[in-house]
Amino acid sequence: MSRKRLAGLAVGVTVMAAAAMLPQATTALAGASQRGAHRDTDVVYEVPTHHKQDAQTLITAGYDLLERRQGDNLFVLGDRTTGDGLRRLGFAPTVVQTVKRPAAGKTATAGDTYDGGYHTVGAQYAHLDQLAAQHPDLATVVTYGKSWLKQTGSGGHDLKAVCVTKMKPGDCSLSPDSAKPRFFLMSQIHARELTTGETSWRWTDELTGQYGKDPDITKLMDTTEMWVVPMANPDGVDIVASGGDNPVWQRKNADDSNGTSCGWSGQIGVDLNRNAGTHWGGLGTSTEPCNEVYLGPAADSEPENAALEGLFRQLYPAVRTGTGDSDPAPADARGMMISLHSDAGMVLFPWESDHRVHSGNDAALRALAGRMGSITGYRSGQAGEILYDASGGTDDWTYDKLGLASFTIEIGDSDGRGCDGFTPAYSCQDSYFWPKIEPALRYAAQHAAAPYRSAD
Repeated sequence: MSRKRLAGLAVGVTVMAAAAMLPQATTALAGASQRGAHRDTDVVYEVPTHHKQDAQTLITAGYDLLERRQGDNLFVLGDRTTGDGLRRLGFAPTVVQTVKRPAAGKTATAGDTYDGGYHTVGAQYAHLDQLAAQHPDLATVVTYGKSWLKQTGSGGHDLKAVCVTKMKPGDCSLSPDSAKPRFFLMSQIHARELTTGETSWRWTDELTGQYGKDPDITKLMDTTEMWVVPMANPDGVDIVASGGDNPVWQRKNADDSNGTSCGWSGQIGVDLNRNAGTHWGGLGTSTEPCNEVYLGPAADSEPENAALEGLFRQLYPAVRTGTGDSDPAPADARGMMISLHSDAGMVLFPWESDHRVHSGNDAALRALAGRMGSITGYRSGQAGEILYDASGGTDDWTYDKLGLASFTIEIGDSDGRGCDGFTPAYSCQDSYFWPKIEPALRYAAQHAAAPYRSAD
């Protein structure tokens, strides 16, 4: 499949996985192949489950399982035909949301924003450069790698981060022996989760704009390095933004080397949050290239992940010396990492790969997540406790390899404000999400100096 055609594909459910792994689901998903790149209606189904393995059953069958849960009920994104397939698998789905997509002629693909104000990769990167130019004593931009398309000579992007702090000699250097503790925030590893990138944008604006004005921000900037990767999957974001006012719901990166075509039934690419080399290939993943949680041909196969992990290793010492799942990081370990996702309304922590296994720092991680959950009004726990198990994720990798206190915040509408979904009205960013998430980010950054000792 050409990359030009790839950019026009929307998220779908996968017939390939059903045929290969669950034959009984083949006819259930056959209708999905009729869907076009910009289907006229997206349908969200609430799916009651009765067994822990039901989530994996849905994943294996190729369904687009959303990062959302209500009690024992999961949620699946599809079209009008998806309910029939779910029923043939033995589930009893209920339609909870139907979204009419704008007519194709109303899309707008030019400029720095799309779909009401969401920022393109170019706009995000220009914003980082502007921060560094306007505040040279507070911000510096670092290029840490290349996206898959750029690495293969097919366009794409550099991978960029920004370090924000009140600069002193040696600050923001690529060395794990930093004078200041480091708080790391990353967004849009899943490209379609637009609120996450906008949150990172506002976080960097607050840090630079409120220095010398807000005493808490000033103290934080004087004592801590804040690192931000606003778009960990820029090739994927390009695909999302190519739809203009009708965003393409691309989750994965743009790597089309693992399969020639998904037809209209899915999207080529690797799920970067299933590709990290910790518990790779475990629960919550698929080996089918068209599946939404395709783990890739090997652990850390994707340049976006390899580069990100290289940056982490440059910024943080490896203090968790044991290799067992229960081996702890030392109590005096510094640093914290948060990966932003949407839209479950949850705070998650390792191990996300298997909720039956607890890390050696479980009590401290659980307490920190609980505090961030109380600030945001979100539930907290290991992924499989409150959502579903998901192997090969970023926060499991940073905790496993480095001992870094690591979390996923699933930004969601926990108050029924009409701001749910991957592409809520852009007005939700300032009116709802930012006031909810900002205090949690402050709390986390303020505890980066001693996270395992300061979970209060």
